[in-house]
Amino acid sequence: MGRRLASRFVAGLTVEEALAACRKVNAEGIAVSLDSLGESVTVEAEARAAAEVYHRLLDAIRACGLDANVSLKLTQMGIDIAPQLAEQIVSGVVEHAAAAGSFVRIDMEGSQYTAVTLEITERLHARFPGAVGTVLQAYLYRTEQDAERLLSQGIRIRLCKGAYKEPPQLAFPRKADVDANYGTLMKRLAVSGVFCGIATHDEKIVNAMRSFVRQQGIARDAFEFQMLYGIRRDLQRRLARDGFRVRVYVPFGPAWYPYFMRRLAERPANALFLARNLLRR
Repeated sequence: MGRRLASRFVAGLTVEEALAACRKVNAEGIAVSLDSLGESVTVEAEARAAAEVYHRLLDAIRACGLDANVSLKLTQMGIDIAPQLAEQIVSGVVEHAAAAGSFVRIDMEGSQYTAVTLEITERLHARFPGAVGTVLQAYLYRTEQDAERLLSQGIRIRLCKGAYKEPPQLAFPRKADVDANYGTLMKRLAVSGVFCGIATHDEKIVNAMRSFVRQQGIARDAFEFQMLYGIRRDLQRRLARDGFRVRVYVPFGPAWYPYFMRRLAERPANALFLARNLLRR
């Protein structure tokens, strides 16, 4: 099972393997966001070493002319050591991306990090407009308000459902309610004029987005569908063939095993999701 997960959902252990996977995805007309796996760093040297991987990626993306950007986690950059440290380290990555004409997505983690993630993103966006964005999770009650806050500043949002286990005081416990909120937020992002990422593998939601943008006359380059490496590859290719922008998140690195085990332990639904996609072509 471990080897199948590694080969299907993780693009190898090294930067070189990740770049090779990126080229293959790009060849199908699909963009990439490269994600060097790692989180919960508690040693400053490890946080700075993790950032160096992203500097290498940004240099390689530019040198090779790849259709790619990068995605990182604040816990990987030392936020549990000190928020100021993480902001300093990420600032260097975002500055590099801005100079290279690229983009950094600051991923969203558990709800204990939501507020500080938004605050850091806002400050970095003020310094490097267009070079940084973040992620909002539709299962959190607060997300509608957070979306308006970010959109008012022109900050790019990746909208996902949410993969962490959260209490009912903070998040919709019913899938139907999460889906409904996702649909509402998706439409709000689509009409905002701010480029957005619609991150879902749910074909019903994908079709709802396609219908909405057609009815509203929204340009197909005003947003992109985003999916995970190895998940619904059939849908990714179909959307690209139909002229939609698609971006695949490509994770890599030696930290893949603890990453997957933690995700599977947090939510049993994650295990079912991965098992279903192991059977897909």
